[in-house]
Amino acid sequence: MKENRVLLIAGASLLLAACDGGKDETVSAISAVAASSSSVSPVEEPLSPEIPAKEPFGGNVSLESLQRDFDIFSWQSFIALNWPADTDGNPNAGVTIGEQPNTMRVWQHYKESRDIFLPEGTTPPGWDQPFPPPATCGSDATKPLLRQVGKTPNVLDESAEPFQTGPLIDQNGQYTRYEILTNQVMFDYILDNDLYSKAGQAKFNAKAEFPFGTDTEVGSIMLKAAWKVMGEGDDPGQFYTTEAYVYNNPHENAGVSEACQLQRVGLVGFHIGTKVEGNPQWIWSTFEHVNNAPTQGQAADKEHYNYYNHHCADGGVDCTAVNEPPPRPWNPANTNTPPSQIERVIPIADDTAALNRQYQQKLQAAVPGTVWANYELISTQWPTAAGDVTDETGVPAPTFLANTTLETYIQGRVKQTSSSCIQCHNNAAMTNGKKSDFTYLLERAQ
Repeated sequence: MKENRVLLIAGASLLLAACDGGKDETVSAISAVAASSSSVSPVEEPLSPEIPAKEPFGGNVSLESLQRDFDIFSWQSFIALNWPADTDGNPNAGVTIGEQPNTMRVWQHYKESRDIFLPEGTTPPGWDQPFPPPATCGSDATKPLLRQVGKTPNVLDESAEPFQTGPLIDQNGQYTRYEILTNQVMFDYILDNDLYSKAGQAKFNAKAEFPFGTDTEVGSIMLKAAWKVMGEGDDPGQFYTTEAYVYNNPHENAGVSEACQLQRVGLVGFHIGTKVEGNPQWIWSTFEHVNNAPTQGQAADKEHYNYYNHHCADGGVDCTAVNEPPPRPWNPANTNTPPSQIERVIPIADDTAALNRQYQQKLQAAVPGTVWANYELISTQWPTAAGDVTDETGVPAPTFLANTTLETYIQGRVKQTSSSCIQCHNNAAMTNGKKSDFTYLLERAQ
């Protein structure tokens, strides 16, 4: 079936290139067809704790079906990763995703980047050995430590980034917090090749190539999670929540005083990067809480948004400009920072929205009132020409993909400026200058 997909895409690409002059038209055509399909067939697959190891292509591969297939792959991954886990990180048998709400999820047993890239390039502890939190926080190494206030660890200092960046402030004036994690396959590759330190990377004589999944074995997975502190106006019963150490880190952000507080936080954004056979550019899936932000040009129909204030539009209150970083100075200790005013720039495609409703209904049917029905897939980005020898990006579709909590200020459709997971990560390198296989994680080596 993979060969059918490759031949189909290749044939479409050649035809469109001959008629219209190149890959841009190819991607636009593929994206347009995928977004405009008139109907979405029912999802028959049950909710499962099994992380998919390959793409779930159906029997009749067509341009119209490809985006749907990848979107199903994304939902299957999201559900399996968020399955309740036992103390070893394995999915609990005999339950479903909406049960055991206070149990850690499978992905929360993955290795956080702070536990891998340690000061002075120290060898990280083994997979089953948690790294203790800073003494300021406490001693419970099982609780998440949320110290990032951006996708990059020191976003508060990086005013010279080539793209627009900055912290994301919720409607209570609280900074959104982030964490980045890897599964054991990816962690073992970093550890086995000494890529956790600059010295190890200096001795590494090849570009990084993380293991991909096969028909039976899950490959490398990297995750990015965005959390908001539960506060006034928030209903914790509408989020997946956990207790976490919310840490202001002076080592990563100059001028920030060290502070730590155990707080309840709710999941608002979730990126999944999965490396499967035949897709060296990875498959990129991104989810959000349904109440994050309205879409530009559409009615703001939610009573309460996490990152949008209805009254800004009528001039009733002073607000930050739409999709603009908050004014400096940036300091997470300041709880009086004006909230961000965020809108989604690219609407969720109709077929993806229809598929979201199907999965939300399946989740509700399994466990009525489950918080997981409050999350939605924004889209899945995948390479349409994965083996293209002239374009390392594999001509991704859709061309642009942005999560309002993770690429907040670079949404849009401007080439080389707006968010595209594959295009952006294609630039990633190790500290030795060699390619790092579509991840910026290895740049954190010390």
